Amino acid sequence: MIDLHPEFLSHHGKPAFAVLPIEEFDQLKAYLEDMEDLLALRQAKAAEEHAPTTGLDELRLRLGL
Repeated sequence: MIDLHPEFLSHHGKPAFAVLPIEEFDQLKAYLEDMEDLLALRQAKAAEEHAPTTGLDELRLRLGL
């Protein structure tokens, strides 16, 4: 887990913004990008779940190996 140290800025007495050190922001951004990639991979795998496949042995036969 990423250890965050935000500074909170308020507007009219209510929290309005959170400011992070750039290193923590970069770590958080990289983590979110990784999670987006993982979600896209899972969605692609689910979409192809019932697609026909070719086993390795059959592929070798087709290629004459």
